[in-house]
Amino acid sequence: MRSTLVLDDLRVQKIKRADGSWSYAILWPDYSVDEEAERYLRLYEGSGSQEPYAYYLVDHLRWRIREGLTTETITMLDLRRYQGAVGAQVAMPYGQPWRVPPKRPYGTSALALSATVLKGFYLHQCVTRGINGQLRAELDVERLPTKADKNRAFLGHTMTSVKTNPLAPRQGTRRRHPKMLPDGARPELMGAVNTARDEMVVTWLSDTTLRIGGLTGLHLVDLHLRENADCGEDKAPHVHVCHRQGNPNRAKAKKKEDWKLVDGVITGGEIYRASPAMVSSYFKYMTTEYAKHATGHGMLLIQLSGPSIGEPWAPDAARGMLRRAGRRAELPGRIKPHAFRHTTTNKILDVTNNNSWVAKEAGHWASVQTVEEVYGHPDMHSPEFVSALKTVWGETE
Repeated sequence: MRSTLVLDDLRVQKIKRADGSWSYAILWPDYSVDEEAERYLRLYEGSGSQEPYAYYLVDHLRWRIREGLTTETITMLDLRRYQGAVGAQVAMPYGQPWRVPPKRPYGTSALALSATVLKGFYLHQCVTRGINGQLRAELDVERLPTKADKNRAFLGHTMTSVKTNPLAPRQGTRRRHPKMLPDGARPELMGAVNTARDEMVVTWLSDTTLRIGGLTGLHLVDLHLRENADCGEDKAPHVHVCHRQGNPNRAKAKKKEDWKLVDGVITGGEIYRASPAMVSSYFKYMTTEYAKHATGHGMLLIQLSGPSIGEPWAPDAARGMLRRAGRRAELPGRIKPHAFRHTTTNKILDVTNNNSWVAKEAGHWASVQTVEEVYGHPDMHSPEFVSALKTVWGETE
């Protein structure tokens, strides 16, 4: 075990593959690959999980070096201490906090992902190398299946147990309050953007539940903006969001729905309906800025200035554009792309009398349960909420 390491020198290295996609490895200061991490990360070669897994793992390995631990000597108690050091609530002293300012402690989702990485990494090492049997036994545990587990599984009625992660944060019933756009944000943003491309981005995010990775990853062939498109999957104008690993701007759709391109026609992927305003903004952008600057790569959104003019526009650039437009419009808070998704879903629920099934399908949410967890509770500032309280309090006339 190398012990003379400067912690920040253990780093993640991006490696471009022949097909245009990226791989991720963890390197030592002498540029050699960490073999344990390599064996584990190779399991996720070509998947969207490899990148976040690499960054969560390198953070843990740096902590492990500081603590003087190795795969052979680390214990379940140590792994719980690490989770506590990065933000989990643990019933033990965990030593010095690991993620100190300007780094923030992990939130619930990040802690769950960290637990997944730790369990997968150490189980893989213990099994393939035949070491640390005690840790393997403590990580490789099962529990009785819940009703939800059986409902999600094929032949769930035959289930007798399911794998569980002893490092994962406890999941209780919780209500998440999504961050919506400020009231009146759309017209204010439209007045603050400077290009037809940016107008199209605001319009498309406002009228759909597109994620920014899906939007910036669109190719022209993905757009079926006329009625009765050749794909036959939707008569109305629509967009196919397809997961591609090799996009030059590294934009990727979150979901990996099956899709194919046959004779120039896309089928499959996630299908989002396109509004008349979306179609109008598209044609304005295509006949002006795109026609003038595009370089033939076939992607929808392009850079409009600088040395890479005409090249694909990256997701981070789109986030920066929205952030700056929000400041120019003097909107409160930081404008983030995901706020459009939450706001649109909330509007769908409003006009459908809280029909979670419609909201799930329109927003491509994972489940109705997710929609209800995020949105299935009243706005404490709504007239209905206030009126109900006043009635209970006996203050109504």
